[in-house]
Amino acid sequence: MPELRRPRPVQVARPLPGDVRLMQRAGTALFALAGLLLLVAGLGLLVQQPAFALQRLVVEQPLERGSAAALRRQALPRLEGNFFTLDLDAAQTAFETVPWVRRAMVRRVWPDRLAVRLEEHQPAALWRGDDGVERLVNQQGELFEANAGDVEDLPLPTLVGPARHSAAMLAMWRTLSPLFEPMHTELRSLALTPRGSWRGELGEGAVVEFGRGSPEELALRTRAFVATAQELIRQHDRPLAQADLRHAAGYALRLRGLGTLAPGEKPTN
Repeated sequence: MPELRRPRPVQVARPLPGDVRLMQRAGTALFALAGLLLLVAGLGLLVQQPAFALQRLVVEQPLERGSAAALRRQALPRLEGNFFTLDLDAAQTAFETVPWVRRAMVRRVWPDRLAVRLEEHQPAALWRGDDGVERLVNQQGELFEANAGDVEDLPLPTLVGPARHSAAMLAMWRTLSPLFEPMHTELRSLALTPRGSWRGELGEGAVVEFGRGSPEELALRTRAFVATAQELIRQHDRPLAQADLRHAAGYALRLRGLGTLAPGEKPTN
C-alpha cells in the first residue's frame, strides 16, 4: 500500500503590530508629501523663468477720451508678475485707476500677452460738490475724476449737491429737463440744497425754485407752470427772471423789470 503522508500545516503570517502599521503608513505619507513639495517647488521655479514674462499688452477697446500714455503711466507700473503669477484682480484695479476708465476686464493670452477690454465713462453732467471739487457724472449717475476740459465740446448740465445723491440728482434732471422744451429753453443746472429743496437755472439765467418733493410731484408743478407761464411772458414781452413753484395754489413769477405776487402774498413797500 502506498505510504500516506500527513499534510504539512499551513503557516499563517501573523499580523503586524498596530504601531508598526501606523509607522508604515506615516512613512508612505511623508514620502508622498515630500514628492508633492518637490513638484510644487519645481513648478514654482519653472513659472518664474524669464521665458514667461509678459511681452505685450493688447487693448481690445481703446478709450475715446483717455490716452495710451495714461495707461502706460498709471497702470503698467502697477502690474507685477509674469504670465502665470500676475494677479488679474490687482491688474483690473490698476487699469480702473486710469482717468475715463469705468471698468476693466483683464485676461491672459498664451503665451506672453495680456489683453484688457476697457469700458469708458460716458459723461452725463458736470458735478460741483459741497467740498468745492469739480468732477463728472457718468450715465449711471456715478461720480468720476477726469479733466473737465475734456468735455468742453459737450453741452452738459451742472449738478450741485451732496455726492451721495449724484444718481438721484441725475434722474431728477432727466425728469424735469424735457418739460421745458415748449418754452424753448433748457434746464442748465440743478441744485439740491441741504434742506432737501430743488433749485434750477434755465438757459437764459432764470432761476426756478422747485421746492421739495418726489420727481412726480416736481414734474406736476413744472407742467402746470410751463402751460401757463408762456402766455404771460408773451403778453409782457419780457424775459423770465425767476419762478417759484413752491406754492400749493400756483406759482410766483418775476419777469425782468416786472414782478407778480404769489397767491395770498401782500405787496411790499
